[in-house]
Amino acid sequence: MPCSLIIRAYNEAQHIGRLLEGIKQQTVRDVEVILVDSGSTDATVSIAEYFGARVVHIPPAEFTFGRSLNLGIKSASRELIVIASAHVYPVYPDWLETLLRPFQDDSVALTYGKQRGHAVSKYSEHQIFHQWYPDAGSLDQATAFCNNANSAIRKSLWKQHSYDETLTGLEDLEWSKWAKGQGHKIAYAAEAEIVHIHNETPRGVYNRYRREAMALRNIYPETNFNFYDFLRLTFTNIVSDLWHSSREGVFLKSFISIFWFRFAQFHGTRMGHRETSLVTPQLRETFYYARERKRKEERKRDVEPIRYNDRNGEW
Repeated sequence: MPCSLIIRAYNEAQHIGRLLEGIKQQTVRDVEVILVDSGSTDATVSIAEYFGARVVHIPPAEFTFGRSLNLGIKSASRELIVIASAHVYPVYPDWLETLLRPFQDDSVALTYGKQRGHAVSKYSEHQIFHQWYPDAGSLDQATAFCNNANSAIRKSLWKQHSYDETLTGLEDLEWSKWAKGQGHKIAYAAEAEIVHIHNETPRGVYNRYRREAMALRNIYPETNFNFYDFLRLTFTNIVSDLWHSSREGVFLKSFISIFWFRFAQFHGTRMGHRETSLVTPQLRETFYYARERKRKEERKRDVEPIRYNDRNGEW
């Protein structure tokens, strides 16, 4: 299936080359790559151009997640639109093929794939990826949950409802909620796996979850996250992370980061909320609750992973 692939970026020279190299090794060969750059001052644009990407510029003062996506999709020439963060890269050469396969069902509006952490990711980040992206896929999931770090939509539906440019995040969730409300399906393609590189400071984690909570409040006005939720979820997730890290032999290495990461996550979430009623239980579970996970649960595939050429750590 031919597709257009939209990448939003700002100063991502350290990572974007690996993503673009991975795209070149995909079984889907007809890929139009569009970089939406919001004022990078490093080599991001030149690396993208080296790989043949078309660059669309958005002034930093005009940037929102939704606005940059709308600009990129408007420039795309294909019906199927893949969206990927600049700091992800595919694990397998059939990533795009697997991500796009659910569109064989005309009722599918959006697909999204599995995410796993990088070696630099904090232990709690790995746990969140396991929580949000299980091994079992679904061609018609119950909730609107999705993530634009690794997703795809139909441009014809985007023309009916573009991304909300006013949100501080979760523009993907708002679009998915609209699509489900129109009777379309949301598919989770578990084998369409990417590695997502996050190596944030406590302040970065706090800010990310704060802005996402602010957006969630706008998408679901009935949402609530009070001080009791903060205490309960911080405690239960820390205990869960410590237990899993002990079983996996990384307890001492992860001990400190588990505490600050979970505190920053849920403190940011609490500060981002202003409403007083409840969000749907299924969505709350998807975003916030730790789940029991068997050790080494990862499903092994018969597909040979992509072998990347490291360039002195630049990519």
